[in-house]
Amino acid sequence: MNAVLLRIRRQAVRIGALVRFGAEGAPVSLTLLAIMWIAGIAGAIATDDWSKFVDRHFAVGIVPFEHLRLWTPLTAGVLSVGVASFVSATLLIVLVAAPIEHRIGWRRMGIAILSTQVAGSLLGLGAAAVAKLLDEDWGFRLHLGVAVGPNTWIVGALMAASAGMDTLWRRRVRVGLFALLIVLALFGGHLQDVIRLAAAVVGLIAGPAIVGKSPRGTRLAGTQREGRVLVALVVAATTLGPLLAAFSPEAVGPFAVLRDLFRSSPLSVSEVRDICADTPTAAECRRGLLELRLSGVGPTILSLMPSIFLLVLADGLRRGRRFAWAASVTAQVLLVAVSVANFAIRFIESGDDQSIFYGLDSPTFYRTAVPFLTPVAVLLVLVATRKWFDVSAPRGTYRRFWSTVALAAVVLGVVFVAGGLAAGQGFDRPPGVWALVAEYPDRLVPPVYLQWLDPQFLPDSVATTLLYEWVGVLFWVVVTVLTAGTFVKPAFGTETEAAERARELLCASGGSALSWMTTWRGNRYWFAPDGRSYVAFRVIAGVALTTGGPVGPSARHRDSVVGFAEFAASNGWVPCFYSVTADIRTITDGLGWSGIQVAEETVLPLQSLAFTGKKFQDVRTAVNRAKKAGVEAEWINFGTAPLAITDQITAISEEWVADKGMPEMGFTLGGLEEIDDPQVRCLVAVDEHRTVHGITSWMPVYRDGEIVGWTLDFMRRRSEGFRPAMEFLIASAALLLQQEGASFLSLSGAPLAKIDDPNGDSEALAGSTLSTVLERLLDVVGRTLEPVYGFRSLLAFKSKFQPEYEPMYMTFADPGALPSIGNAIGRAYLPDVSFGQSVRLIRTMLDR
Repeated sequence: MNAVLLRIRRQAVRIGALVRFGAEGAPVSLTLLAIMWIAGIAGAIATDDWSKFVDRHFAVGIVPFEHLRLWTPLTAGVLSVGVASFVSATLLIVLVAAPIEHRIGWRRMGIAILSTQVAGSLLGLGAAAVAKLLDEDWGFRLHLGVAVGPNTWIVGALMAASAGMDTLWRRRVRVGLFALLIVLALFGGHLQDVIRLAAAVVGLIAGPAIVGKSPRGTRLAGTQREGRVLVALVVAATTLGPLLAAFSPEAVGPFAVLRDLFRSSPLSVSEVRDICADTPTAAECRRGLLELRLSGVGPTILSLMPSIFLLVLADGLRRGRRFAWAASVTAQVLLVAVSVANFAIRFIESGDDQSIFYGLDSPTFYRTAVPFLTPVAVLLVLVATRKWFDVSAPRGTYRRFWSTVALAAVVLGVVFVAGGLAAGQGFDRPPGVWALVAEYPDRLVPPVYLQWLDPQFLPDSVATTLLYEWVGVLFWVVVTVLTAGTFVKPAFGTETEAAERARELLCASGGSALSWMTTWRGNRYWFAPDGRSYVAFRVIAGVALTTGGPVGPSARHRDSVVGFAEFAASNGWVPCFYSVTADIRTITDGLGWSGIQVAEETVLPLQSLAFTGKKFQDVRTAVNRAKKAGVEAEWINFGTAPLAITDQITAISEEWVADKGMPEMGFTLGGLEEIDDPQVRCLVAVDEHRTVHGITSWMPVYRDGEIVGWTLDFMRRRSEGFRPAMEFLIASAALLLQQEGASFLSLSGAPLAKIDDPNGDSEALAGSTLSTVLERLLDVVGRTLEPVYGFRSLLAFKSKFQPEYEPMYMTFADPGALPSIGNAIGRAYLPDVSFGQSVRLIRTMLDR
């Protein structure tokens, strides 16, 4: 009970600190939030219809301005209507506006809010007036529309604040936000959307004057990668536009005509058949057939699949994949061709006011031509940036891809033809073999692109409807999944001699206490141009995750960091140095990178080590008990040790893994495979019966071509054997290696564990960076995983030897990639975790 109360008290203190932080750091934003809620509650009580009252008296719009309600650009930004609007506005103020204000200060925030709200509203109203010249229908709707809510000044303030951000986030905020706002304006098309876009433009222009310009950092890796990210953002945003129009029945923008890509038909097969029986060449018959093609769940999903496929291609563009670029260009060319063909057939050749293109009853040149503007713009962007997408998949990847796609097409074709013959009476016109074969390619095409073709037959039963509508869906699912799979394959082949070359360099020069881990299997290698340094890494989910820092002359470390980062970026990977020492952290800090502590290395200097005094009582007790029990420490090499010894070691290790119920972790934690190395020494605790009670493995640490120390890696103890075996083995190793002239022992680092900092909570609350948030999150994850892997207990165990503590860091150039980096680290440590093991892990965490 006391523990529960203590936790509640701690959480209350943290919540109170966060509240104080918000009140002190964002007074303007929180004051406007309070005004919005107070006015909303009071208005709901005092008026019969708060929404209509606000729209009439306080919302900004052309009509209110015509009635001289000139205060509306101000009042529209502090009021809101509707539960959804209140909730979304609150979240945006807390998650976006308040952090911005904390960053730039309340005075600048106030200026940014006032200027972007007022000027953005006026500019948006002007754009709405001009829109009527381009599209009379849209302009009329904008003329009658009103806008209210704090979203306008939130967007404007964010864009203004981007002027003071570093290059990376400045570009991402601006490109991502503008892409989203333009899509909302063109597809949604409400006055609120137009004013938001105008506020962003005002913020972009006024931002440097309001918050100043940030110093532009030196160019280091990422320019090409960032270009890929930005192009991917543009492709993804323009892909989501038709979906937005489709699922927004109130969308009125000029591109909202694309909603009929996904529409349903109000007519049944029998009704269409009756219409066509009377007048088979009439427009009503043609329209009915078209609507049947576009109706139903299957056609709707099939119409969505190209957009989903383009989103997958956008992910490939983010990774710099050449195939994604080629496929995106092809898709945009096809979209342009279809739009131009429709324009030619449905507008020019018709010569009258009749058009069924996307359901337009009153087509104009502008409204018929507008759908191909988006793919043309995206195509121009892709062509202009083609040099950025030069990453190829491993050899044979796309040969297997096309073979699998062809096989899927053939199998589905056989199913379609055979099913159609078996259920021939389920169609309005029973088809023959050749009719089914001729129709099958059409089944793979989204139905909206078949609007010019008359269907030979239509399904008239549940079974034939499933066959007719879902064959194409299955085909697109296969293509999309296979395409996504090609993007996650590493863009390199296996390097057969790289590991040996790395081992030779490490032995000839040197590295950190953990550098021997770079020789482990699973690593790939980048070698410096002069061949004297290297970085070991592995690519997981697009992240180039290093195993420690650079290996080679310390004077070349900075060049190695920069060179590896450039190499990673050129391949479409996010560079991340993991488990590096303070000197590498200093280098990356100087390059403008971010970093967080991920472990604590424990080091025992051996020059004057003597296990005397009260602080080493536990260690001396373990050594004395070993003597009494007849247990001795013995050096072995695992590869050449007697089978009786290695079998016991294997059994001890397997038992340990089985007790955990989770797979053995890898990456920076070695297992049996890693100790089977001629240069790795193992110290085992054996008794007079040659029973192995425990084992430790020690990796060499080189400096200037000589071994100066040893690093602890593998630790296992027999569950029912000599209990203080680990204390005994580490103490014995320290004394024996001291006699051999070693300078130090590293007891290695414990992932997700570090020495507690009594000021940690206050420092974390004072910070506002994503890195700080992640560091706190890792701290929580470390506590959560403690019952399973015991990293914190391991660190506490090592404290018995009174070591020196040296922090180990993770450094990265792109804070926005932290989710991907976290995923890569998890998969690096647990690459083979099964679903059942994941369930057990979650259950263990919940039980604690």
